[in-house]
Amino acid sequence: MREKRRNGRVTTETSVEDEIAHLRGLDLKGLRARWQSVFQRPPPDRLPRHLLFAIIAYRIQADRFGELDHETRQLLDRTGAKETGAAMSARLASFDQKRTELTPGTVLVREWDRRSQRVMVMSDGFAWNGQTYDSLSKVAFAITGTNWNGPRFFGLARRNGTSTRNNNKKSVCPTDQGPAA
Repeated sequence: MREKRRNGRVTTETSVEDEIAHLRGLDLKGLRARWQSVFQRPPPDRLPRHLLFAIIAYRIQADRFGELDHETRQLLDRTGAKETGAAMSARLASFDQKRTELTPGTVLVREWDRRSQRVMVMSDGFAWNGQTYDSLSKVAFAITGTNWNGPRFFGLARRNGTSTRNNNKKSVCPTDQGPAA
């Protein structure tokens, strides 16, 4: 938690990671109560737990970090529900190729050993825990003590080595795969 000053008052603000971790522990009744507090209205009657969780988690993140950008919203609007998985994958891959590289200031987030690890992309490497590393693999090793493929550790590459995001674009929801051989 961190403290913020508003109008001379000190309030405590819980991190997004902590709020989402708390949501994971809520049962259906608890999630329905949280929905009411977030959206100021009751949740739909037949919405299952996993969707309640996902929608509330998205709203918490969007409120804190901002909504999707206009281009992404347009892409999602154009992607019809009738589109096949292959067609949708092709459209998303095409969209992703427009985003070419990690830009300085991008923050990669990876949960490891129940702790959120944040790495900032710098113009000269990757900053983690007060130090700058020249590769993501070295950051992953510093975090885990095990040799990892850095981009894969942060969800930027698949197990076969192909990029999930063209030239290692920001990971919002990293994968949780084992260490590199």
